[in-house]
Amino acid sequence: MFVRLPNKALLALGLLAAGTRAATIRLDPRANSFDYSGDKVRGVNLGGWLVLEPWITPSIFDDVGDGAVDEWTLTEILGQDEARARLSAHWDSFISQDDFQRMAAAGLNHVRIPIGYWAAISLEGEPYVDGQLEYLDKAIDWASEAGLKVWVDLHGVPGSQNGFDNSGRKGPITWQQGDTVGQTLDAFDRLAERYADSPTVAAIEAVNEPSVPGGVDQGQLKEYYGSVYGIVNKYNPGTSVVYGDGFMPVESWNGYKTEGSKVVMDTHHYHMFDQGLLAMDINSHINTVCQFAHQHLETSDKPAVVGEWTGAMTDCVKYLNGKGIGARYDGTFGSAKIGDCTNMYSGTVADLSEGERSDMRRFIEAQLDAFELKSGWLFWTWKTEGAPGWDMSDLLDADVFPVSPEDRQFPNPC
Repeated sequence: MFVRLPNKALLALGLLAAGTRAATIRLDPRANSFDYSGDKVRGVNLGGWLVLEPWITPSIFDDVGDGAVDEWTLTEILGQDEARARLSAHWDSFISQDDFQRMAAAGLNHVRIPIGYWAAISLEGEPYVDGQLEYLDKAIDWASEAGLKVWVDLHGVPGSQNGFDNSGRKGPITWQQGDTVGQTLDAFDRLAERYADSPTVAAIEAVNEPSVPGGVDQGQLKEYYGSVYGIVNKYNPGTSVVYGDGFMPVESWNGYKTEGSKVVMDTHHYHMFDQGLLAMDINSHINTVCQFAHQHLETSDKPAVVGEWTGAMTDCVKYLNGKGIGARYDGTFGSAKIGDCTNMYSGTVADLSEGERSDMRRFIEAQLDAFELKSGWLFWTWKTEGAPGWDMSDLLDADVFPVSPEDRQFPNPC
């Protein structure tokens, strides 16, 4: 952690001379660098880069064997040296400065970057490797040069907040047990100290997808959110704080922390993890998106951004439900078969039929317009190894993702 001394001006000069980020030293509070209450967020996530997910980069996990199902087990099996070598190669190659220029050219103004607690703090006995913050530093510089705002997202916390592989460790939820919340606050403090004063970092998210239905105590979650608010305020009151809705209706948080653009709610909207949604035709998908916006987004008393959503309407992607697990859509994951996943497990959007591409664009356009009825959106995700509908870079190449609010083939869906 950086040491904060009384003579901040001299310290800032010293850090500059040492080549260290002076952005961690707050000389004067700055205003919010993005107006979440008035302007629309149009952005994308960098999923699978600094926090691994098997379905985004299956090749990394397939090379290690069946036991590697998340970043914890991957690094545990490989060992520190080999894990660091392989992950460093991935961090170096998966995302580059050119990606940020393409995002800006596509009309985006935000990028949400997931990071795990293990990048900020090291806990004894854990297999994770660090080094990710150097790449987050680079990403913030690249975003600044491209004119994009960054939303730093604490995607995994000690003990896992949801039991998903995207938290770093798949399995039981043990966050809020023992000292895990205190450890999380330590990690968050280091992230806030490093990034809260950057004019490019408009917001920092307290924790991604804490599962209240899965066992996370909402009262304790609110206490944690309050502590996070204080941490960000300590370093810079101008940086917004993002609260995940905990898989609860976003409007259920009404009355809690209503402070203009300072507090932003993050809600996620997917159509492939529920049998009823999977069985819908395209018209029903569109109607459901519009109802979601009217009933939940528009009724929030705070800015509410759909921080994750996608163009896919099935779960026909290798490892999407977990490594070694099939799909609900074709009945290989413990449910009645709805359709066929053939040729949909991998590849590109260009491999889909003309009708499938048309429906996907219509679905995407509907979500863009619906989510902008409130505060905007962040697509999941920018890049994959071959997951049609989830890969924004691929969707742009195939002309299935619009590049401006005026670029509509299916206008006024809601």
